[in-house]
Amino acid sequence: MVYTADRELRDVVGVTTPTTVYHMAYEPSYGSLDIHFWTHCNLSCRACYARYELDDFSLLDDPTGQMIHKTKVKPPQDFLSLEEVKERLSGLDIRYVILVGTEPSLDPSLPQVTKMLKEDFKAYNMLLTNGVRLTDMTHVDEVMFSLKALDEDIYLDYTGRSNKKVLDNLKKIYDTGKKLQVETVLIPGLIDEYQVEKVAHFIAGIDPEIPYRIDAYFRVPDCPWEDAINEEVERAASLASKHLKHVSYLTLDMKRIGDKAVRIV
Repeated sequence: MVYTADRELRDVVGVTTPTTVYHMAYEPSYGSLDIHFWTHCNLSCRACYARYELDDFSLLDDPTGQMIHKTKVKPPQDFLSLEEVKERLSGLDIRYVILVGTEPSLDPSLPQVTKMLKEDFKAYNMLLTNGVRLTDMTHVDEVMFSLKALDEDIYLDYTGRSNKKVLDNLKKIYDTGKKLQVETVLIPGLIDEYQVEKVAHFIAGIDPEIPYRIDAYFRVPDCPWEDAINEEVERAASLASKHLKHVSYLTLDMKRIGDKAVRIV
């Protein structure tokens, strides 16, 4: 059974378990699965890629180059039940699962999805989250925490809300003992290398061993910022490394490693 977006979850409880999973992509060489959830995100990021692309980027030949030419897409209308997710994955060698979305933590079924992946596939579950809302992470192995900016005015300008709760939640997740890493998108003219350094300094105040990744921004329609060039990303990484022991970065010219992903649904 596939659930449409206008059908309330309470109508199907007891029959099957509804989710907001609308898309899955699998990369065979690493046994890596991306599961995409579609929820009403609790941030309104000005450069949200999900407004223009519903497919996993691993399915696209040139996601960074294609994005600027895209138009807004309609939200998905069809979603899988938990049972259908399990059925679609049957027979796959799944070692790693990346839970992404708009914001997967907002899906009430997320704890059941991660429990199924752990028990039935022995998967290593990684949750990508903006950290605004905490969820049951019993069966989550690692959290990738997206911290947009440290300065509240910049965070508010970019996302539409304060980051006070987000900063507090980062500390709370760390205190659970979950494996944790943090990432920030470097956006020239908004979230620059000095803002990245402030984020790194904040993270170091929790634990300088927390891994930190800096991602190069690439242009999104209707946004004023240019692509982040390699030199900007490298400078940001150098500044962050003054505070943290494990800093990495992704530039726009980095090539895909491994096989091209295949669409599961």
